[in-house]
Parts: sequence; C-alpha cells; structure tokens
Amino acid sequence: MRSIVGDTLNTAATLHLDTTSNPPHLHAGGDWTLPHYSKLQNQIAAIRLPPSAPVNISFAQLTALDTSGAVLLAELLGAPRARELAQDGSGLPAAWRSLLATVAQALEQTSAAPPPAQHGWISDLLARIGVAMIGLRANTVALLGFTGLTLQTLAGSLLRPSRWRVTATVAQIEQTGLDAVPIVALLTFMVGAVIAFLGATVLANFGASIYTVDLVAFSFLREFAVLLTAILMAGRTASAFTAQIGSMKANEEIDAIRALGLDPLQMLVLPRVLALLVAMPALTFIAMMSGLLGGAMVCALTLDISPTMFMTLLQQDVGIRHFWLGMCKAPLFAFVIALIGCLEGFKVSGSAQSVGQHTTSSVVQSIFLVILLDAVAALFYMEMGW
Repeated sequence: MRSIVGDTLNTAATLHLDTTSNPPHLHAGGDWTLPHYSKLQNQIAAIRLPPSAPVNISFAQLTALDTSGAVLLAELLGAPRARELAQDGSGLPAAWRSLLATVAQALEQTSAAPPPAQHGWISDLLARIGVAMIGLRANTVALLGFTGLTLQTLAGSLLRPSRWRVTATVAQIEQTGLDAVPIVALLTFMVGAVIAFLGATVLANFGASIYTVDLVAFSFLREFAVLLTAILMAGRTASAFTAQIGSMKANEEIDAIRALGLDPLQMLVLPRVLALLVAMPALTFIAMMSGLLGGAMVCALTLDISPTMFMTLLQQDVGIRHFWLGMCKAPLFAFVIALIGCLEGFKVSGSAQSVGQHTTSSVVQSIFLVILLDAVAALFYMEMGW
C-alpha cells in the first residue's frame, strides 16, 4: 500500500492509492482547490497509475473541488477517463461532474490540436508572394472603386455651383503647386545639368557634342520633366493627403462630417484632386524650362554653345509635339497621385501607427503607378510613331 497525505487539517487535500486491492482503489479527499494546488501536484507526481488498467476511485471524503482541482484530477486519470467518470457520477454532485466534464473536454481538445507544421524557406517565400498578390488585388479593386466614386461625385457637382469648394481648392493649389515650385525647379535644373554633362562626355567620343542639345531637349520634354515632377508630388503631396485625411479619420472628424449630412468625398477629395490637376501641368512646364536651363548652362560652359545657338538648335531639331506629348501625361499622373493619397487616408484605422503605414503605402503605390503608366505611355508613343 502507498499513502500520500497532504496537511493535517481536516480540510487538507488527501490522495490515497491502495494497490493491494484488485483493481487498485484511489481515495481522494479534502479540498481540491487552488490553495492546495502545489501539494496536490507533488502527490500526483508520486502516484503511478497503470496507463490502461482499471482503477476504482472514491470521492466520499472530497469536500471541495474547483477548476484547479478538476485539472489535476483530469491529469491524474487522463482526459477520457475523467470524462467517463463525470458521466457516471461516482457520487459527485452535479456541479462537480459538470466542471470535471468541461475540464476533460478542454484537455482533450488541447491534446488533439496538431503541432505546428514545419515549413521550409521555399514554402514561406511562396506564402509571402501569395499574400502580396492578394493584397495587390485588393488594392487594385479598392482604387478602381474609389476612382468611380470620385468621378461620380465630380460629375454630380459640375452642374451645381453651390457645391463648388473654391476656397479649399485654391488653398490646395497653393500648397501643392506654388509651395512645390522651388524644389521642382532646383531638382530638374540639376538633373538637366547632369544629363548635359553625360551627353557631352559620351557624344564627344563620336564628334557629336552638338547633339547634347537634342539629348537634353528630348529627354526633358518627353520624359524627365513630367516623371520627376510626378515622383516629387508622390513623395510630397500624396503623403500629405494621406496624413491629413488619416489624422481626420483617427480623430473621428470624418464621422462628424457624415453625421452633419455632408459628403467627405466632396469636401476632402475633390478639392485635392482638382488642385493637383491644375498644379501638376504648371509644375511640369516649370520642370521643362528648368531642365533646359540647366542643360543650356552646361553647354555654354563646357561646349561653347551659346544660349542663342542652343535656342536655335532647339527650334530646328525639336518639334512642338514633344512638348505636348510630355504635358498630356501630367493630368493623368496628377489624378492617380491624388486618388491614391486620399484613398490611403480613408484606410487609416485610427492609430498613429496606421497613419504612418498608410502614408508610406501611398508614396510607394504612387511612385510605382506613375512609373508603370509612364512606361505604358512610352510604348504607346513608340507604336504610334510619335
């Protein structure tokens, strides 16, 4: 016989296993509650029940049972045997049987849970690609839907001058257009100078330094001016739109606008879209002039091509259509940048971390779509012979 006794108090938890009888007889008594958990755990560790042999158990001396005691009892007997014991009764009150059955069922579900599968780096890579593709599809659908809502709101406001928000639009033109003139002009001036330096270095090997003028003119009129301006607007304006609308979303100001019966698209999105549609072509024109000025300066300093000769070559070799081919892309880029910036602002969930994440996302998406649309436009121009 092996006997293990807890405390000497009459409410102390006791556990007694009589191995002389066949089958062995287990006596549980006292309070099987949380204060006696550690002592009961030590007693159970010393008990070695046969894994499959039947065991009779008596609860005649059991005075209290809580969840911790039921867990220890289920671990001692095993979850299936504890569940059968709760169904048979064995002299237990109905509340204790229900508690023991619930604990046994929870232990069975926990033990039945499969271990986490071990994945290799290839499966993890494929999983990440799949998640990225699902996110790309969701973003594309959301952008298309937001574009439709914006165009619908714009069409509904054109014939109703009372809905025009002229003050907000003019303020946005100042922020997105006039305030961006210095950075756009400086950047394109330096890039124009760099292209002229590169052309002078490479074309000198072929005795064609004079064509540096054509290189600078074609590159800026068709591609670089509008592309650099769009990238600057994506980093400067799209992020500002997302942060502004996202902060309003976090502060529940957009909910207040809806509660007043106003349309957030008409109040927040349309002024920003219209402002960028006006500012972007103007900034593109400034970028073209600044890039040509940077190239002309380098040609005058390094190639002895005077500004008068630069302008003469520009008029002879470069047609006006190249100017319009570059300018016609500006409204498209402006529309895409403004839509993405506003859409990401509406996606903010309400925390400062969400504002930062969606601001970063708006910049990345805007730059990606601008470059993609520019590549598509270049292929289209090439196929059309323009």
